[in-house]
Amino acid sequence: MAQNYVVIMAGGIGSRFWPYSRAAKPKQFLDVLGTGRSLIQMTYDRFLNICPSDNIYVITNKDYKGLVQEQLPELSDDQILLEPIGRNTAAAVAYPAFKIKQKDPEGIMIVAPSDHVVFKDAVFKENLTTAIDAATGASKLITLGIVPTRPETGYGYIQYHSNKDEKVKKVKTFTEKPELELAQKFIESGDFVWNAGIFIWSIDTITKAFNKYLKDIAVIFEDGADSYYTDKEQAFIDKAYSQCKSISIDYGIMEKADDVHMVKGLFDWSDLGSWDSLHEARKKDEHNNVIDGKAVLYNSQNCYVKGDDDLLIVAQDLDGYLVTKSGNVVLVCKKDAEKKFREFLSDAKDVGEEFA
Repeated sequence: MAQNYVVIMAGGIGSRFWPYSRAAKPKQFLDVLGTGRSLIQMTYDRFLNICPSDNIYVITNKDYKGLVQEQLPELSDDQILLEPIGRNTAAAVAYPAFKIKQKDPEGIMIVAPSDHVVFKDAVFKENLTTAIDAATGASKLITLGIVPTRPETGYGYIQYHSNKDEKVKKVKTFTEKPELELAQKFIESGDFVWNAGIFIWSIDTITKAFNKYLKDIAVIFEDGADSYYTDKEQAFIDKAYSQCKSISIDYGIMEKADDVHMVKGLFDWSDLGSWDSLHEARKKDEHNNVIDGKAVLYNSQNCYVKGDDDLLIVAQDLDGYLVTKSGNVVLVCKKDAEKKFREFLSDAKDVGEEFA
């Protein structure tokens, strides 16, 4: 465990959960499941039996430093990595990888989003340990793949070489968010899994991969060797990000590298990417409604209703709707209208920044 390092990516703004998720406090800092812990706190808790707390890093936007310190007071300043601007996931992996290399070049790095939910933690640990063992002393880039339960068009898919005797399977292809017909074919083929965005590799392997496939990004963050873990680090990072291109780790490295492998995640998982996926994860009544707050529904089903405890919501004849009051915004729309949320948020800003 001492050589395991976890990097929690927590920089998103969660626009598809607007108006509950706002720019000032996005969804990873919210208790969306009603457990008493926010999503980032639940993610932190999940990894405490994988590595020491001193080896858990959070990479986030500079604006969220206070939120991270408030919700994870166990972290030192060296464990909170602050991005001045968003540069996609390649930079969010490169920064901690080259920083940790200065401390422990033999370490194993696990990268995970801050806003996903995992059930069956013991199975998660078992699957992750399999991946860690495979990454130790090897040049493998490993990802966890989730066994699909439906032809989901909002997730990426990984095709792998079928070999029932191998727990660590070589990856064939990556496909990002396929159309429904293609997703159905993936499910039927039996050799595709969802891409959970959880990665496992040695520090040596990932930094070499950056030097091979994203050399320009590698050079930028290698130049910080003398700044990491010093009071010069943030100034270096601010300059580095201004020079860094925006590209995902999937497109920049995983889709190009040869030695990419996958371990099946047999735990229950959701990326909680939308109100629709949150509806799926929450407890529902006999009409398949999720009610968070006080509500009286008539002839309504498949809905998500969320409001303050001092507010009564009354609705009739709704099917598949989201009804929510969050702060100074009331929203009523189809629950699966996630592609419209960026438009909702943009138009809300036009009305007044206080509504964003």
